Amino acid sequence: CIAIIQSIPTMKICVVGSGYVGLVTGTCFSEIGNHVVCVDVDQNKIDGLHEGILPIYEPGLDEMVARCVKAKRLSFSADPAAVLREEGPDVVFVAVGTPSRRDGAAHLGYVDDVAKMVAENISKEVVLVLKSTVPVGTNTRVRNIVRDAKHEVHVVSNPEFLKEGEAVGDFLRPDRIVVGVSDGDEHARSIMERLYHPVCLKEEKIVWMNPESAEMTKYVANTMLAMRISFMNEVAGLCEKVGADVHSVRRGVGRDDRIGSKFLYSGPGYGGSCFPKDVSALVHTGRENDVEIELAVATDRVNQRQKGILVRKLRKHLGDLRGKRIAVWGIAFKPKTDDIRESPAITLIDSVIADGGQILAHDPIAGRNAKALYKDEIKIVDDQYEATEGADALVLVTEWRPYQSPDFERLKDTMTIPLLIDGRNIWSTYPLKGMGFSYEGVGVIGK
Repeated sequence: CIAIIQSIPTMKICVVGSGYVGLVTGTCFSEIGNHVVCVDVDQNKIDGLHEGILPIYEPGLDEMVARCVKAKRLSFSADPAAVLREEGPDVVFVAVGTPSRRDGAAHLGYVDDVAKMVAENISKEVVLVLKSTVPVGTNTRVRNIVRDAKHEVHVVSNPEFLKEGEAVGDFLRPDRIVVGVSDGDEHARSIMERLYHPVCLKEEKIVWMNPESAEMTKYVANTMLAMRISFMNEVAGLCEKVGADVHSVRRGVGRDDRIGSKFLYSGPGYGGSCFPKDVSALVHTGRENDVEIELAVATDRVNQRQKGILVRKLRKHLGDLRGKRIAVWGIAFKPKTDDIRESPAITLIDSVIADGGQILAHDPIAGRNAKALYKDEIKIVDDQYEATEGADALVLVTEWRPYQSPDFERLKDTMTIPLLIDGRNIWSTYPLKGMGFSYEGVGVIGK
């Protein structure tokens, strides 16, 4: 990446799929000087983008989109075939969804569709980059689909490692760029070097490997992070039984350089669009090849159980939840995103509703998505304290900044029962018991 690159014209890039990965990828490539067309078959999504309305929330992305559109380096289309025929892109990124099937495998129908469309419509030699998270063997599968295209198609595996809420920074300041290229494909290698050159000027960031290794790397990375979370959640459960404090354990363990401090926080389990899907896909890939990835299986099993911890703590303190008013702070699966997919808050809300309880919830960003999901089943409010009025308990699920140091006196005045269930252990060091609250975190000794 820091090698001298021959001078060539500005890259023309087509990104197929204008969801989270595609929009961030396309916009960031445009930001560093390339001409990018983001395409999607969802006409409503493209119409919104033309009006400056993004289909996702990601800090800093809306301003970057507006800037690149104004500079005429970024555009949008609902006709991907026409873009391939008429724009003559040098590179086509595949950023379509690969949702989980019932058996845990990734659904590759959308990837196949893009490959067929590329083969039928390209007007020149092109590099086809698989940015979507796909199982091992997909690169070979796609190469077979485009084998008879009228122009040569070089298929590259380049999995994304974007964290929701920090995706723009992750793209422009990556810790690594995984690129899987077939042996001897120097054209694809030179194009990928040229593409990523601006984001690795200071040091080499590209990790070159074969496509199978690149595909495996994505699943292994996410499963390993998920594994740490599940392990610490099991440790937190043991801490509650023996009188240990998981905060202290985490600090003591994390100081070991061999382990490190990241992803050692206990809580209500992981969610989002990546970890649950990728853990299941790795398990499925193993079983297809007669290998049982037992740690991955256990990681998922522990997480499914952990997602029920918050409602179990509510039942422990309140007994029957029928008729109880439960305030929920945070619906997104993590801060700085509006993504509620697989969020622990969904498990909590569904369980309280099933028990006959009432939910009053607040989230500074994800409230709109929650309203679309639940309609009138729960009440979503615009003020976090409004959610606590007359509440029999307040459950913190997502550690948004406004929740981290709330007005506890106000909470005590507005709540019917001063019960705090802290799913992220944010309030564990506050003297809440002395203020008259009943407090319970996840594996911590509250003051």
